[in-house]
Amino acid sequence: MLIEGFTALSPVGQAFCGTLFTWFLTALGAGLVFFFKTINRRVLDGMLGFAAGVMIAASYWSLLAPAIEMAEEHGGPAWVPAAAGFLAGGLFIWLVDRILPHLHRGMPTESAEGVSTTWRRSILLVLAITIHNIPEGLAVGVAFGALAADIPSASLAGAMALALGIGIQNFPEGAAVSVPLRREGLSRRRSFWYGQLSGMVEPLSGVAGAMAVVLMKPILPYALAFAAGAMIYVVAEELIPSAREGEHSDFSTVGVMLGFAVMMTLDVALG
Repeated sequence: MLIEGFTALSPVGQAFCGTLFTWFLTALGAGLVFFFKTINRRVLDGMLGFAAGVMIAASYWSLLAPAIEMAEEHGGPAWVPAAAGFLAGGLFIWLVDRILPHLHRGMPTESAEGVSTTWRRSILLVLAITIHNIPEGLAVGVAFGALAADIPSASLAGAMALALGIGIQNFPEGAAVSVPLRREGLSRRRSFWYGQLSGMVEPLSGVAGAMAVVLMKPILPYALAFAAGAMIYVVAEELIPSAREGEHSDFSTVGVMLGFAVMMTLDVALG
C-alpha cells in the first residue's frame, strides 16, 4: 500500500518524499547525542570516509553514467553535457563556499570562511555541513525528476537506490554534527536541533532539482552531471581532508571503500 501510494505521486512529490527520508535519517543520527557526548576519533574518521565513499559511487553510478547515456540517445558528443554539468556543479559549491559563512569542524572561530560575520560558532559549524547537504538533495531530486522525461536509463528503482544510499550515509553524518556540538557546550536538545537542521536543506534542494528537470527536460543530462560535480567537490574539499586529520587515516580509507561498495551495490542491485 505504501509503495503503491509512493509510485502514484508525481516525480516532484517523489523527490520530496525521498529527501524527507534522507533528512529523517540525518535527524535519527543526530539523536545519538542523547546517548553520547563524544565520538571516538577513529569511528568519526570512518564515518566521514563512509560518507565520502557513498557520494563518490553515487556521483558515477547514479548521476554521471545516466547523464552520458541520455546524451548519447540525443546524439552529439556525449561528453559535453557530462563535463560541462560536472564542472558547473563544482563551481556552484565553490561559490557557495566563498559566500556563505561557515566553519569546518576542529578549526578555530577565526578560521571561518565566507563573508565576515558575527554569528556564533555553533551556527557556523552547522552551516559547514549544510553546504555539503545541498548537492545530496539536488542529486536525489534530479534523479526523481528524470522520471518525467520517460528515458529508459532513468528508473524509479535507481532513484530510490540513490535516496537510500544518501540516507544511509546521512545517519552517521547527523551524529558527526550533533555530538561535536554537544562537546562545544551546547545542550543535548540544541545539539540535536542543529544536527537535524543541517539536513533540512535536502528536501528544499531536492524539490528544486526535480522541478528544474521536469520543467526543462533538455537540461536533464546537464542537471545530473551538475549534481555529481557538486558532490565530488564536497568530497574533495571537506569530507576526505576532515576524515584524514587524525592519526589513523586507515580508518577513513576503509570507510571510503565500504561506502563506495555499499552505494555501488545498491545502485546495481536496485537500479
